[in-house]
Amino acid sequence: MKRFFTDLHIHIGRTFTGKPVKITGAKSLTFTNIIRHARNEKGLDIIGIIDCHSPEVILEIEDLAQKGLVTEHSDGGLQYGDLTIIPGSELEIYDEFCKGPIHVLCFFPTLSAMKVFSAWLSGHLKNITLSSQRIYASGRILQKKVKELDGLFIPAHVFTPFKSLFGKGVERSLSEVFDPGLIDAIELGLSADTMMADQIAELHRYTFLTNSDAHSLKKIAREYQILEMESPTFAGLKKALAEKEKCKVKANFGLDPLLGKYHQTVCSECFAPFDGAKGICRNCGNHKFIKGVADRISELKSSGELLVERPPYIHQVPLEFIPGLGPKMLEKLLNHFGTEMAILHDVPLSEISKVIPEKTARLIEKAREGTLNLKAGGGGKYGKIMDI
Repeated sequence: MKRFFTDLHIHIGRTFTGKPVKITGAKSLTFTNIIRHARNEKGLDIIGIIDCHSPEVILEIEDLAQKGLVTEHSDGGLQYGDLTIIPGSELEIYDEFCKGPIHVLCFFPTLSAMKVFSAWLSGHLKNITLSSQRIYASGRILQKKVKELDGLFIPAHVFTPFKSLFGKGVERSLSEVFDPGLIDAIELGLSADTMMADQIAELHRYTFLTNSDAHSLKKIAREYQILEMESPTFAGLKKALAEKEKCKVKANFGLDPLLGKYHQTVCSECFAPFDGAKGICRNCGNHKFIKGVADRISELKSSGELLVERPPYIHQVPLEFIPGLGPKMLEKLLNHFGTEMAILHDVPLSEISKVIPEKTARLIEKAREGTLNLKAGGGGKYGKIMDI
């Protein structure tokens, strides 16, 4: 078995003609720019690009295929050199069973399957060209369509306060909206980790994923996982999620939940920590709040002993979060050592300290070890690293 660095949630900001896809995504996030950056600078082996249903994105992929730059693997997935691309789509469900909107990820083995899915979606969306659009079909109907096309169905960032399964999407259980047997994995999001999510008994059956939800090139691989399998293909990914034939998620790498934007409950007005017991913000007197992931999981957690065996969840801080490590210093590191994955996993700290100041190198070491001092985030604001 081999290891493969994998980030399965990367948005497209613009098409190759400059038309918007993910409106909040960076203009530099074209399909071509993403695959180059993910391979050459991030050092990833497998990526999921989740706006491939957009017709102009399909045209761009077909153009790259005609030029011989992208090919299809016989076991599923698109190949760009030694990078595997899993074409996907993020959609918003808000059917009669939902308490609030829910984002989900749908992945397919081939471009032809994605084209069939895109054609089907065009009859259920108001705008097929854009990302994360509301689908006018139920969650269960969408699941069945994805499975008809041999796809994977994964609820996205399931605990974030907005547009997620447990944020506001359901009262208590995923079965309120979905067929539990047609879910392939659960994406945790940036404000929760394995230990937090496993407090909910109905999630014990699913593999957990940690992905970046990147809206810019530099955010790619801020969270990721190592998959263990024979080769980086769609078939291998499917087996890893189902833990078949010794394929599996070997380890998850993500932000400490304290750094996540929605970890703690905060005042909706001033974003100060909100005291739910008193029902009022001690900072500004506001009565409205944004419920944090930690408090929402506390509401949903199950009683009893947790016996689930999971791969390690490693609290790793992305290089861009390191105080003092700006773009020029990062470029210097990349010029010396190749990719961010190499810097985070393979290059000895003694070598890194020869290229950048020792103080910054020590912070990278703490980031690897998960020993940085953190201040919790909430209400859409990231937490902070306090080691300076």
